Amino acid sequence: MQTKQQIRQLLTSAGVRPNKRLGQHFLIDLNLMRLLINSANIQDNDVVLEVGCATGSLTEGLAQKAAKVIAVELDKTLADIAKKHLSKAENVEILNGDILKNKNTINQTIIKTLQASHKKNAGRILLVANLPYNVAAPVVLNLVKGPAIADWATLGFAPASAMYVTVQKEVAERMRAGPGSSDYGILSILLGATGEVKVIRIIKPTAFWPSPQVDSAMVSFVRQKEKVNKIKDMSLLAEIVKLFMNHRRKMLKSCIKSVAGKLDKINNWTEIFDNCSIDSTLRPEQLSPQDYVAIANQCCYKNV
Repeated sequence: MQTKQQIRQLLTSAGVRPNKRLGQHFLIDLNLMRLLINSANIQDNDVVLEVGCATGSLTEGLAQKAAKVIAVELDKTLADIAKKHLSKAENVEILNGDILKNKNTINQTIIKTLQASHKKNAGRILLVANLPYNVAAPVVLNLVKGPAIADWATLGFAPASAMYVTVQKEVAERMRAGPGSSDYGILSILLGATGEVKVIRIIKPTAFWPSPQVDSAMVSFVRQKEKVNKIKDMSLLAEIVKLFMNHRRKMLKSCIKSVAGKLDKINNWTEIFDNCSIDSTLRPEQLSPQDYVAIANQCCYKNV
């Protein structure tokens, strides 16, 4: 792992500086890097996805634990530095590209790379990363949603069994928010519906270079089979949550007037609410993640 001085020297030698537009804030506290790695409890048959590997500082520590590390870096100069730094690490694959195909989709090249690595290693797929600020929330959200649950068997794995990441404190609060909170939204609902979120440590700006203007947090998310197995269709659940939380302060019975797309075919909302024992005069921000799972499961799949 690399100190602040070592990272600065690598960037200076390459003739570049940290790119604020790409949300580049290098984690330079080696103790916090060790805490992140140790918190993930990485086993020797696990595949680790790292997003925003930069110069390969955290990657080096991950490679000592995992069967395979797939490190993604958008900045070509940084990706080249990391490749050179880790050229002797046979279990590291560094991909120069965007983790996201678009806001709602993980890059398929990365999904296929994860799939190929998982076929050779029977452990978990973990996201362990100092996530770039500008993609943190969509990366977490898309790895939670993944493909439809029916497609997971075809892929051979869930997109991420667990995540151990550093993010802006504001994102961490959105990840773990409960019903009724102003931070409660699509991200917290889907995380709560599929697993458990914990804040491991609040991190001050001085732990990064260059220092951001906000606090960060180290957060864990562990997918729980008992929760996931209750979800009949993940993509439908995501659509239901989006429909209602886009009108979070309206009553549920008013929100259904705004349905569009495939949800427009659902015409028995009153029956659905009754079957779930949910009062249709409640507002979407008052419902628990389990309430949303119940609603999605009650939807008429033959009409969706």
